Amino acid sequence: MTVTIYDVAREANVSMATVSRVVNGNPNVKPSTRKKVLEAIERLGYRPNAVARGLASKKTTTAGVIIPDISSIFFAELARGIEDIATMYKYNIILSNSDQNKEKELHLLNTMLAKQVDGILFMGGTITGEHVAEFQKSSVPIVLAATVEPNDTIPSVNIDYEQAAFEAVTYLLEKGNRRVAYVTGPTDDPINQRKLAGYRRALEEHGTPYEEELVVEGDNSYDSGLEAYEKIAELPERPTAVFAGTDEMALGIIHSAQDHGVRVPDELEVVGFDNTRLATMVRPRLTTVVQPMYDIGAVAMRLLTKYMNKEQVDNHIVVLPHRLEVRESTK
Repeated sequence: MTVTIYDVAREANVSMATVSRVVNGNPNVKPSTRKKVLEAIERLGYRPNAVARGLASKKTTTAGVIIPDISSIFFAELARGIEDIATMYKYNIILSNSDQNKEKELHLLNTMLAKQVDGILFMGGTITGEHVAEFQKSSVPIVLAATVEPNDTIPSVNIDYEQAAFEAVTYLLEKGNRRVAYVTGPTDDPINQRKLAGYRRALEEHGTPYEEELVVEGDNSYDSGLEAYEKIAELPERPTAVFAGTDEMALGIIHSAQDHGVRVPDELEVVGFDNTRLATMVRPRLTTVVQPMYDIGAVAMRLLTKYMNKEQVDNHIVVLPHRLEVRESTK
């Protein structure tokens, strides 16, 4: 079996980011850690540049990356994982912001194909039939990262969003919360649909009725979290817990609740999703679902290199592990 960067990280008991830094010669690694990684590479016979050495001369060794918003903490971490693996395999990156606008996404796709990139990594919200048709017409491979195509016809790297949401809501219900609100991102996004399914399944399995009024739609931003709590605060019987579809919305919920004199977590428990840096910057620190953003970017880029170099791909749909990180926003 081919040894992967995941295998090296596991063998050395370090993160994929650390292995990438060692392989790329980044000086910001402790000597003891570098030694441990290099020994793991030697033991496993890991050869990161084998593919790069065999590239056909006709290739541009450039990959296009279409990302909704590089200024977002979430997507910046993904982009870092992509960049590190691209560097490891001697690929250059063309990065473009789509602003999650369908017309712009399709335009960027065709622009990158015109630049003769060898492959494209795509991150977006709703993947429409039009997107899929363009992806399938493409002359180069396309991989989705942290993006769901409902029929799983396009290679992708994600986590199990439905199960992650189920576990987060189950955690709140099992702590005695009878009414758990859910603040979701745009409901036309398949990822948010899967999270909603997980929320509903948790309620059902715990004999708790689903109430439409407890589901509030936002746009994944901090401001929409503030607005969502304003709506929640107006309910005749306020929930004692909120599950938010992103950390940014969770922060908005916490701050708005505090503005209303509601104590978190004593009177309101809050769970977020993503485990961005924001989760440890807010007080109380946020309990949240850990979505391994760096790893999603890194694995998606490695999957793309396999397609670009016609290597064997065993799993076109990759699902990475997630977990719940419990902090002080829950009791």
